Amino acid sequence: MLKDLFMKGGPVMWPLLVSSLVAVSVVIERLLFIAREKRRRSPELVEQILSSAETGQIDEAIRAGKNSEDFVARTLVYGLTHREKSFSNALFRAANQELKRFNQGLPVLDTIITLAPLLGLLGTVTGMIRSFGLLGNSALEAPTVITGGIAEALIATAFGLAIAIVALIPFNYLNARQEEARHEIEDASTHLELILMEEPAKR
Repeated sequence: MLKDLFMKGGPVMWPLLVSSLVAVSVVIERLLFIAREKRRRSPELVEQILSSAETGQIDEAIRAGKNSEDFVARTLVYGLTHREKSFSNALFRAANQELKRFNQGLPVLDTIITLAPLLGLLGTVTGMIRSFGLLGNSALEAPTVITGGIAEALIATAFGLAIAIVALIPFNYLNARQEEARHEIEDASTHLELILMEEPAKR
């Protein structure tokens, strides 16, 4: 049944099939990445780094988070390591590097969500052109040829919309996880920056 529908959709169904496979691959890889990063999170370690920095034990804070797999801890450690040069810029660079990992694959998914309905519409238009081309031959004798051809042409649009709709849900979820990571990094970085700004004032 599905194979018959696919064959009736016309040549544009092949790009749609490739798009759907790419979308599935990206979604699976990204979900595994999010699950892995969630397991690696260590809020206790982040608090330990901040506490050590607050008491002036910067070297201890760096040692505590040096080999951590927590992306927030890595950001803070990078900033502390380069604090003598430009602390804010170091935090900004580290945050960008971490968020870049969260953004991987999302542009591809975004493109597929936009492209799939357009490919479906293209398949429908070309299918209708092909169907109306039969008007001079058999339309008057067998009108079902035209209506059947139009129905088959709409299959491409249905597939394109289905791909976009299904891909949109994980795309929004992944974007939400990226924003959540951004907020966590910004919150910890701001906290650390405020701690280090208080040190000179105490002296």
